[in-house]
Amino acid sequence: MLSACYDKGAWHWGGRDGANSISDTEQLLCLLYPATEIQAFALDQPDDMSDDIRSVLISLGEETRIGGALVGVLEDYFTRYTAPDGEPIFAAGSYLRTTDEREPSAEQYGLEVVDAYSMSLTLCISSLRFLRVFQRFVDKEVRREARELSARIRVLMPRVSTRLTAAMTGLVRSFVVHTPSPKSDQGQAILGMLNQIGAPEDAVIAGIARRLDRVRVQMANDVKLGQTPDIDLEDDLLLFECGWSWGIDQKASPIDFVSGRIGNQPGYAVSRPDLYFTIVALDGIDDLTWRRTREMDLLNDEQRQLADALELRWDLTQRYWSTAARYGPGRWPLEDIPWRTSDGEESDYYTLAVATMVLKDFANRQTTEELPELVAVFDQLARRGRIISRLTAGDPAAALHYPGVQMALPGSEGIGGGPPLVWVVPDFATLLLKRSLQAWQLSGDVAMRDRLMSLAELTMDHLGRRQIATGPATGLWDDAERVAGSQRPGLAKTAVEPDFEAESEDVAVQPSWYLTERVVECLVSADRNFREPPLAMRSMITRAVEMRSEAEHLLNQEMLEVGDPDVSQVMLSRIEQQLDEARRLSNEQPATAFILAGQALQQLYELAYARRDATRA
Repeated sequence: MLSACYDKGAWHWGGRDGANSISDTEQLLCLLYPATEIQAFALDQPDDMSDDIRSVLISLGEETRIGGALVGVLEDYFTRYTAPDGEPIFAAGSYLRTTDEREPSAEQYGLEVVDAYSMSLTLCISSLRFLRVFQRFVDKEVRREARELSARIRVLMPRVSTRLTAAMTGLVRSFVVHTPSPKSDQGQAILGMLNQIGAPEDAVIAGIARRLDRVRVQMANDVKLGQTPDIDLEDDLLLFECGWSWGIDQKASPIDFVSGRIGNQPGYAVSRPDLYFTIVALDGIDDLTWRRTREMDLLNDEQRQLADALELRWDLTQRYWSTAARYGPGRWPLEDIPWRTSDGEESDYYTLAVATMVLKDFANRQTTEELPELVAVFDQLARRGRIISRLTAGDPAAALHYPGVQMALPGSEGIGGGPPLVWVVPDFATLLLKRSLQAWQLSGDVAMRDRLMSLAELTMDHLGRRQIATGPATGLWDDAERVAGSQRPGLAKTAVEPDFEAESEDVAVQPSWYLTERVVECLVSADRNFREPPLAMRSMITRAVEMRSEAEHLLNQEMLEVGDPDVSQVMLSRIEQQLDEARRLSNEQPATAFILAGQALQQLYELAYARRDATRA
């Protein structure tokens, strides 16, 4: 990463898609997210920095200066994306695409999307974690440079907090509830997915209303902040869906207790949830609600109020989509691949997005009863997306990875005289990898875990083939041409698809911070998984206890038969230590305890056999 963006003491922003508030946030998170989530990569305690981290970051300076260099990068970022009046800038800029050859208007380039809010939320929390701990280290130093650095940190932290408040406000005002009539096109699309057995429409409407009654009531009573005042959740004959639109809702009400522009600025997004932006918002809120954020007391009173509002929406959204995806007595609607959205769009990506919310709901409720059905959907998506099977000539699945799925941004058309805008999403593989790892962590079944880990490894192999192989960005992502390029003759060109043949070699090997950051998220998730204790199956615990019990009984018999204290006592003492260790590990590592007890039994057998052999002689 440093080879790609740090040279001659200066940090260089931008990648393949140019510099914008989202790409630069992703670029910085590639370094800061692991540094605040994985203890081995921590940069806030220079005295404890590991040798390999120190050597890799030597271009930033000695270990005492690495933290200061990172503070300088943060200062540069917050200066770039703070307006002269002090308001945070979340413009999507060069990430926005059009459906034809026209360029977006200047006003459209300034549009803010949920990605910007969610990524900024994660960055601000990571920054506050780093700065809080690093400042304590700096304050212990007596050098003049340390005093100056401490003063810079004290100026920087309020700027981070201001951006965090704005990002949370943007997410609250981007949450939408859509209540279509069953007879409308949107209502028919929803019913078409829910009704898997051809039941009468009235029965489906009444059935889903019963299943979602608690969600509906809680949403009507508790979701008030920043919401559209005319949402009708009282009528059981109307369908509804909830989640996040691509940006602030056209009808979102102001949030009065938040100072600054974002609390009352107008929105442009239509009041209909978008599955991609919904899971992006949920992932950002995951970082906000994580235990360590509350433990470190990173939020002020205003932010805690916003956090409570987001956590409520986080919970209701997961419950809604999990219920809808599993509705009915027959097969799940989720299993009817591809998922069809209320605006009539279909894609395997949407199925994966809904499966993500089902998994989040399972993890929130700590239930695994229906996890096998969900894992089967992951398997099928991996095959359909050519993760675990090869691409063929003209394979339409290639478009999932390159150039990616196009998401329309309804409400963006006409702003500043510009054309309709789309958002291009090439992260199908990283999304599947992250959810496979999360399902692995949730599962309590050895066979299921093995299946999920195999899927994760195959997905990582796919992503490994997409790493950039030449130039300063070697090892980063994304060279999708290596996977999908050979199939390009059978693919139709789109307005948003880059023409790699026309690009210079320099541009072609620049990293995509969009995909690189998402791979980093997956690796952090994998680190969390592997640091957990191994799965302890009850059956394995029972076998380990039974074997240890037999070994302890035989050990006691041998202790009564000791004839040569200089020889046997040493061996018996060693066996006793093994069995003590087996007892200690029985509940956490029963397989290891089983092996230790087995080794003890073998040694006890050899002792007994040797004694019998001596008696016969």
